[in-house]
Parts: sequence; C-alpha cells; structure tokens
Amino acid sequence: MLELYQAEGCPYSASVREKLTDLGVSYVIHNPRLASGEVRNERTHGELTDLGGQDQIPHFVDTNRQETLYESDDIVEYVVKHYG
Repeated sequence: MLELYQAEGCPYSASVREKLTDLGVSYVIHNPRLASGEVRNERTHGELTDLGGQDQIPHFVDTNRQETLYESDDIVEYVVKHYG
C-alpha cells in the first residue's frame, strides 16, 4: 500500500499528488496538518511522527517495499522508478 501524508495548499505535496495521479497509481492520502503547521487530525499527525520521527510533509510510505521518504523530489523519483 502507498500512503501520502500531506497538506492541502503545500506545493511540495501537490507535486507528489500530481505525479501519482499522472502515473495512475492508487494511494491513501492523510491530512495530519495544514501547510502552516496547525494540526488538524491528532491521530494521523501521531502516525506521521511515529512513522518517520519528524513532523514534515510530504511524507511517503510504501508498505510493500518497506520504504519511507520525505523530500518531494525524492518521492517523485521513487514512484517513477518503481511504479512508472
């Protein structure tokens, strides 16, 4: 399963969403906080920080390959390589 922890209004999250959509890849999206940092969902925010140890978005999780990534450019490169 592919999961994206992201925030609406965050340009880095948007670039990842656009690439996943362009590739036709199915994924689960989580909105733990706003781009400004205001937490909107305590449960998913806790998952975000537990999984990666940071309060940083976007955060991409590929449970099939046991991979997690933070930087949008790295995430885009990863999904193109493995799912493109």
